[in-house]
Order: sequence, then C-alpha cells, then structure tokens
Amino acid sequence: MALFSSLTPVFIAIICVLIGVILKKTNGEKEKHETKSKPLSHPWVDEDLKDGTDHHLEEEEADEEWQGLDENVAHVPFSAERYSEAEMIKRSQMFYELLNKRRSVRFLSDEPVPREVIDNVIRTAGTSPSGAHTEPWTFVVVQDPYLKHKIREIVEEEEEINYKKRMGDRWVNDLKRLRTNWIKEYLDTAPYLILIFKQVYGRLPNGKKKTHYYNEISVSIACGILLAALQNAGLYTVTSTPLNCGPQLRALLQRPANEKLLLLLPVGYPKKDATMPALTRKPLEDIMVVM
Repeated sequence: MALFSSLTPVFIAIICVLIGVILKKTNGEKEKHETKSKPLSHPWVDEDLKDGTDHHLEEEEADEEWQGLDENVAHVPFSAERYSEAEMIKRSQMFYELLNKRRSVRFLSDEPVPREVIDNVIRTAGTSPSGAHTEPWTFVVVQDPYLKHKIREIVEEEEEINYKKRMGDRWVNDLKRLRTNWIKEYLDTAPYLILIFKQVYGRLPNGKKKTHYYNEISVSIACGILLAALQNAGLYTVTSTPLNCGPQLRALLQRPANEKLLLLLPVGYPKKDATMPALTRKPLEDIMVVM
C-alpha cells in the first residue's frame, strides 16, 4: 500500500505528460489544417496580372474540335542575312549602347509625336513569337485627352489605395528612393498611352473558346520588343502596371472579357527639365553564367 502511494504521483505525472502530448499533437494538426485551407493573403496581387498561362477551357469545348487553325501550314525557304564576325560584333555593340541609354522617364512632354512612328513600333512588337502562333496581344493606343484623363483618374484612385493599404510598408519603402507615388501626371501629358492587353483565350469562328498557349510569356516578350522599338525611335516611357485598375480600364476602353491588362506605357519625349534616378546596372559577370 505504501509502495502504491509512493508511485501515485509518478503515475499522475506520466498521465499529465501523455495528455499534454496528445493535446499538442491535436492542436498542431488543427493549425496545420487551417494554414493549409487558408491561402496566404497578398492584398496587392492584381487578378489581371496573375499568370494566365494556366487558363483551362471547359473540357467539352477543348475536346469538341480542333482549334480551327490551318491543318497544313505551307513551309517556304528561309532566307537569312549573314554578317562577318567583325560586323556582328559591331552591330551587337551598337545595339547594346542604344538600349543601355534606355531609362524609365516619368516626366514626359506634351509635344506631338508622329502617329506613323507609333504604328511602326507596334507593328514591330507584333513580330514577337507566341505560343502556337496565337498572337495573344492587343495594343490599345489612346490619344484622346478626355480618355487619357479618365485613365489617370482611375489609376490614381487605385494607386493611392495601393500605396496606403495594399502594397505594404516594405514595398512602399523600397520605392521611396525612386521618389514615386500615386500621382501620375504623365498620363495626361504624354501624347500617347499604349495599354497592352493579354488575351487569355481567343474565339473560334463558331464562338467557342480557343486556347492561347503561353499567353503571359508571349505578350511579355512583345512588350520587351516594343520597349526596344521605342528606344530605337527616340521615344521614352515608364513601364506601369496599375494594380487593380484592369477591370475599370477594360470597361472604359470597351475591351472584351478575355483581355486582361498587363502593361500601361505613356509614350513621348522627355520634358526639358526631366530628371531620373542615378541608377546603375549589374555588370555582365553578375547576370551571365557560361557553362
């Protein structure tokens, strides 16, 4: 009896430990389940800017018929220009020096720009490769002062919310050194605004949806070519991704539901008193790996 009495505290302690372990495990699994079921909150993420490459068509639409493209595309001989090694080096160096002068300019003049130049740079962007040659891009050129101002109103209203609530302190602090904010005067002053929409799917002649493969990557490549074409023409811009403005701008510009706003480019000449951040670019050895 005395032995049992002496062991009772030990048994109680063991039982308490076991109960504690069981409760901890149960709570841990509950927290894990809650974490798994509740997605991480990223309030600054724009639905239009999410990658659209995973857009799936309804099964019956995808399987009902082929995409409606020509079954047999004619192949023709390819003729390529071939340069000497010296000419290749010279041309590549000149093109690098041209593009190395490209800067994001937020102070744009209202000086007119020839419309033909805008047509040509967008034609150039349209030479971009695309998944299955679907060419999933729409370039909306806005020159009407009323529309430009409405775009500015929409962008500034949403951008103020972005800066104050959605983006978070880290992002806002990272932008302070560049002296950016939600005021976008260049949306009024630039002679042209180019809004680039990605078509997340297309339409067949019968109205069925048509898959646009790699639409996000394809349109992004086209945007890069457009930036190079603008620089080559002596025009300047700032790449703008107006968060949470897509639906309103799509409605304003009467674009269909399959188009999502990817980029907004104000295009023109810099103001005479324009300034820019004194930034440097990474050296070649920091961006290239040779195996």
